[in-house]
Amino acid sequence: MAEPRFLVYTRGGCALCDEFILELGLALEPAGIAFSVRDVDGDASAARRYGLKVPVLTCDGSVVCYGRLDAGAVARLIRR
Repeated sequence: MAEPRFLVYTRGGCALCDEFILELGLALEPAGIAFSVRDVDGDASAARRYGLKVPVLTCDGSVVCYGRLDAGAVARLIRR
């Protein structure tokens, strides 16, 4: 089975986003899973979808959580 693809939508100057990214890194590191970060302000479509909810975590294109990291949901996705 392929490794899940995680993507965080964020924006510059967002302290909550910085904390979210740090926590996600700590959650994914033991499994050796990487994630990508995308600035919503550089992507008009993402800004319309997620601009007021950042940070937003998606996995394989589906929203996992936003605002605060749901570590339980991330752990379930890693184990599947």
